[in-house]
Amino acid sequence: MDLLLIKAVILGVLEGLTEFLPISSTGHLIIAGSLLGYTDDTSRVFKIVIQLAAILAICWEYRRKIIDVAGGLGRDPAANRFVTHVLVAFLPAAVLGFLFHGLIKSYLFNPLTVAAALIVGGVIILLVERRERVPRYETTDDLDWRAALKVGFAQAVAMFPGVSRSGATIMGGLMFGLSRRAATEFSFFLAIPTMFAATVYDVYKNWALLRLEDLPVFAAGFVASFLAAFFSVRWLLRYISSHTFELFAWYRIVFGLFVLASAWFGWVDWSDH
Repeated sequence: MDLLLIKAVILGVLEGLTEFLPISSTGHLIIAGSLLGYTDDTSRVFKIVIQLAAILAICWEYRRKIIDVAGGLGRDPAANRFVTHVLVAFLPAAVLGFLFHGLIKSYLFNPLTVAAALIVGGVIILLVERRERVPRYETTDDLDWRAALKVGFAQAVAMFPGVSRSGATIMGGLMFGLSRRAATEFSFFLAIPTMFAATVYDVYKNWALLRLEDLPVFAAGFVASFLAAFFSVRWLLRYISSHTFELFAWYRIVFGLFVLASAWFGWVDWSDH
């Protein structure tokens, strides 16, 4: 198999596995892409493609809910309320992302910044998990617009690479009264408009980089990401039914410290990545 195809599959699996776990898919792709030497212009479009695959996996997993909501729009109060809450939560990231997207990608997308964010995010997860709370919203249908907006602002923090979009929204959900499952599922649903919007914007910005000869590499990454995301989401829902998110917090901290140690001791020269 061509070396580039192998890299595509590795990165596709990595994107799919990490996109909906609170460990930052963007952070992992920045670090892994640097280590694999896949950081050229084509890699920017490739990351858009595998991100789209991950979000399509969510759409497939929740296709019944999406179809029911779409069919009930305009006549079913529950469907109207659900869509309103998702859109309200989407607004903070949409506005702030539009204003600061280019600035963040230019100055913050590097392995050492990601490592620091992984560690800080891990500590925050531990603090949230160890705080006593009584859920006020057991399911995503129980939410009101105020709670949805608060989760939306939590998601906006994840524009900083390494924070984790799913981590920010899930922890935000727990802090603002959602049950563990409701916070996780609302994070999934909120990912749909957020990631579709980011994908469309990135494709528009990088349209000139699309090339027909890259199709096999993109296809390999797309399939790998879709399958990995599909199984990752199902596993996560089973896992949180009887566990907290502390495992992910410790993983973030250890991984972030390892990246920083690799720079400190000269194991990897991250300045070249």
